[in-house]
Amino acid sequence: MVRFLMVALVTLAMTGCASNVVTDYNSAVAFSDYSTWAFATGAGNSSFVSLDGNRVQSAVARELNRKAMSKVEESEADLLVSWQIVEQERLERSGLGLGLGFGTGNFGWGLSAPPPVREVKEGKLVVELVDAKSEEVVWRAASRRYLNENQSPESRRKLVDEVVAEMFTKYPPELD
Repeated sequence: MVRFLMVALVTLAMTGCASNVVTDYNSAVAFSDYSTWAFATGAGNSSFVSLDGNRVQSAVARELNRKAMSKVEESEADLLVSWQIVEQERLERSGLGLGLGFGTGNFGWGLSAPPPVREVKEGKLVVELVDAKSEEVVWRAASRRYLNENQSPESRRKLVDEVVAEMFTKYPPELD
């Protein structure tokens, strides 16, 4: 019983450590030099801001506010925030497969069909912080959690808020 409890606790601890966000950054940059930000022209890769775009911008603004950074006009910003939702398609099996078989003794025949497959469109959020002077990406975060077409508006907002909050727990990066 004690062994089972220990295994369960270790498994739970390891699951808690798994991150839903992957980050990368330029280790030569002094992140403490940045104090202002603005959304880059064209953030979201669209001529208009979508519903998810509004959710992303709201979450990013909230998180950068928590970092004591000030939002300013793009021409005055130290950092430009660029983001996009990268669409991906994947195949999902759902339902039951069918099988049929017959036989006697050690001999038999069988036929089966796998569960039906459907295509699901998902979106992965990617946020990049760009140095306004050099126009180089200095920090990047990508989500391992996906928005999909079956989510309600409230669950989409909640997912965006959670993902962006987790992204910015890793900003500024702790330099080794």
